[in-house]
Amino acid sequence: MATELVKAAPNSPIEARGVGRAILTDLPVSAPDLVIALAVTAFAASVQSSAGIGFAIVSVPLLSLVDDRLAPVPQILVVMPMVLWMAWRERHAIDLSGVGWIMVGRFIGAGIGLFLLKWASDTTLDVLVGLAVLAGVVIVGTGAKIRRTPATQAAAGTAASVTSMVASMGGPPLALLYHDADGATIRSSLATVFMFGVSLTIVLRAVSGEISRTDVEVAVWLLPALLVGMAVGTRLSHLLEGPRIRLTILTLSASASVGLLARAIF
Repeated sequence: MATELVKAAPNSPIEARGVGRAILTDLPVSAPDLVIALAVTAFAASVQSSAGIGFAIVSVPLLSLVDDRLAPVPQILVVMPMVLWMAWRERHAIDLSGVGWIMVGRFIGAGIGLFLLKWASDTTLDVLVGLAVLAGVVIVGTGAKIRRTPATQAAAGTAASVTSMVASMGGPPLALLYHDADGATIRSSLATVFMFGVSLTIVLRAVSGEISRTDVEVAVWLLPALLVGMAVGTRLSHLLEGPRIRLTILTLSASASVGLLARAIF
């Protein structure tokens, strides 16, 4: 057995370089683009782990401009470990009633999102979602209060499901709904919703043929960077409370809308 292992291993610099070239050839995108994607993913994961949203908001617009194979579907696939960890980490603060009504809305929005994926162009979807999120930012930014009731929670869940399905950005509608809650409630409740919502989105996309092999390969390559970002964000989460987390939510949501509109233009 040992002899076989020795024979199987590259025994010269030339053979070693050949193995290295084979690995690089198997990359789903070019090596420089993958390095950028890893850095962006780590940063985006640290943002979401600390603020409750931000992973798709940061990563999807940037990576779409680098290489359209890097987003948006890989972000849906790779984010699951993070939302599972966040929901468990602060499970004592989950708004269970709110999560229930939001999930009712998510089932409604999933059908709408799937319809839009089939019948609307990517540019049209980016413009519609970008303008809708921007409108929400303006409403909340002007000081308007959005009471969390079964109706508003279900509506936010519907909007989040649609934006998640068509643009991989389900966070802004929910974050704007919870903008006046404490940090632990925001992070844990949104993570719980994302946990179920992302699962639903993956299933529907897979059934409708909207997930490719390249999407899966990119997600696997991005996973280590996600774990690094999670570790950093967990250590920083205590810094975001009160006005800081509200300002962060508004900033990230506005960035999401601008990013989608920029992607539609460019």
